[in-house]
Amino acid sequence: MDSGLTWSDLSVGQRFTSPARTVTETDVVSFAGLTGDFSPMHVDREFAAASPFGERIAHGLLGLSIAHGLMLGRELLGRRAIAFLGLSDWRFRAPILLGDTVHVAFEIVGLRVRTKDPEQGVLTFRAELRNQRDEIVQEGRKAILMKTS
Repeated sequence: MDSGLTWSDLSVGQRFTSPARTVTETDVVSFAGLTGDFSPMHVDREFAAASPFGERIAHGLLGLSIAHGLMLGRELLGRRAIAFLGLSDWRFRAPILLGDTVHVAFEIVGLRVRTKDPEQGVLTFRAELRNQRDEIVQEGRKAILMKTS
């Protein structure tokens, strides 16, 4: 049986907080292997120690991917999400360190039924990826296509 929120359950201004997840060395190494991004800031301990951060950091796009999974990869929208439509105003505010535990605080800022297909709607969120100190490490807007019925 399908679970999660339906289109009629949603309203502009509604706020949510995702579960939290710790970013590990395995995550960073796996992401480097998957994407081919072996920047020394992510995979070379000695190089990163001499950087302004003083240690290795997670890839920015790994953080974005984790944020997306925490927001939409669970039961919030069940099987009603159709497609990720895009990002706007996404900013990388602070590094994600190995061992940081992140979660997403997000709010619905737009709901629009498609005129071409009223069984689909565009759902827009303002999202903040936050670490265990509640510091915003990434933020911006995300839009998804969703079933309205």
